[in-house]
Amino acid sequence: MEAQELFRRLGAGARFDVRRFGQDARRFGVIKGSGGGVSLESLDFFGHKEEPSLGSDKKGWGLAGAEEGKDGEQRENGVGTNHGEMAGKRKRAAESSQGKRKKKKKREAASVPELSENNGIKWMSSLEAKFEDAKDKKPTAEKLERLRREKINRFRNKHRINIQGTDLPDPIATFDQLQKEYKIHPKIMENIQAAGFQVPTPIQMQAIPVMLHGRELLASAPTGSGKTLAFCIPLLAHLKQPRNKGFRAVIISPTRELASQTHRELVKLAEGTGFRIHMIHKAAEAAKKFGPKSSKKFDILVTTPNRLIYLLKQDPPAIDLTSVEWLVVDESDKLFEDGKSGFRDQLASVFLACTSHLVRRALFSATFAQDVEEWCKLNLDSVVLVSVGARNSAAETVEQELLFVGSETGKLTAMRELVKKGFAPPVLVFVQSIERAKELFHELIYEGINVDVIHADKTQQQRDNVVRCFRAGKIWVLICSALLARGIDFKGVNMVINYDLPTSAVEYIHRIGE
Repeated sequence: MEAQELFRRLGAGARFDVRRFGQDARRFGVIKGSGGGVSLESLDFFGHKEEPSLGSDKKGWGLAGAEEGKDGEQRENGVGTNHGEMAGKRKRAAESSQGKRKKKKKREAASVPELSENNGIKWMSSLEAKFEDAKDKKPTAEKLERLRREKINRFRNKHRINIQGTDLPDPIATFDQLQKEYKIHPKIMENIQAAGFQVPTPIQMQAIPVMLHGRELLASAPTGSGKTLAFCIPLLAHLKQPRNKGFRAVIISPTRELASQTHRELVKLAEGTGFRIHMIHKAAEAAKKFGPKSSKKFDILVTTPNRLIYLLKQDPPAIDLTSVEWLVVDESDKLFEDGKSGFRDQLASVFLACTSHLVRRALFSATFAQDVEEWCKLNLDSVVLVSVGARNSAAETVEQELLFVGSETGKLTAMRELVKKGFAPPVLVFVQSIERAKELFHELIYEGINVDVIHADKTQQQRDNVVRCFRAGKIWVLICSALLARGIDFKGVNMVINYDLPTSAVEYIHRIGE
């Protein structure tokens, strides 16, 4: 392939920036200027042509075909008439060859695209300028949002936070971030710091923003993981300040002991804010205090379902829940159980009594019951499901051991052996019934250890005294029926003994979570 043909094919279709390089192109004869020039085909880039003589035409180099034609004419003129017929044949052959070359040049010239600003050779300098422009471009909003979501997902995975729902609020990493984003009352933040809470727990990281956005919630986390604070902080932040409108928030707990614990934590957290927080101790006194003729100078109610139902069934109702904006159900899986031990019917009555269109509901538990989850998806508005760790699993910080004792008498023998070897109090011992609790208490009271028992047959005063002494360290071993298996959080318990195996895995999780 000839050099000119090769260059023509390589240059065909390329773009040349005439505005930028036009002067240089005219100088080197790439394009024709006003003063004349030559076409691409006439350029000898590969040195196949001879240098032009000094006597060449001033207008520049001519086309190779034209020069060859002129040489042909000179050769024709140089041939005399002496050659006769041979000269005529050479002349006709030269003319034929010259005509073919001219036609070929015309076709090649027509196939070469015209060089212009939009149709020319694209030099690398202009491409580099485009790359620099691309580097200067800022990331798009979609890319920034995608990076933000990836960062949040990594944070949730790190803390084993599982969340389901739509339009999910972002979790918080510190209490300072909570204060900055949601403008929590400064006194509440001081009380959080005074209580020794440095960073939020995983359930608090996600549950608090969900409730602060006014979303209905079903949350699950092991006992002792900070669920009480996870709903107390957003309740106080939502109510903002005390008002004489009656109860605007209700917290329901399955047992009086758990209700007392929640009431105590809430009072500490709200100290200095002026909120009126009440707990129903006696239904008769509550009917007078919270009845229709009351001044409605109260904000938050902590109660068990049975006492609340008793007040609602009075004629007229001894308590008004029409102003309730937040209804929180603690240990919701227990309250949703059917039968004697469950409170499903009572909860339905409480939900119906909260008639405000502003009411929001939040359910917390140590386990994720399937029936509770299905009920929430059907009855709650755009509910958000939050859980920490594997569902329905024991706390990872608890070491578990299974001891085979062979028979019923082997249980008592194993307990006595444990006492003889020595143990680090305080210890919780769970049994299946009140009778079993009394029997074990009478067996261990003669072993020379500080032991007591708590069950539903004892009065409220006796139960409160037992719990207070156990917290103070006066009681080393506390024997419990199923009464204390739900939600009570004793700080510093070193051992939990399941003297009788629980009837379900869920019950076992609640017991060892104490």
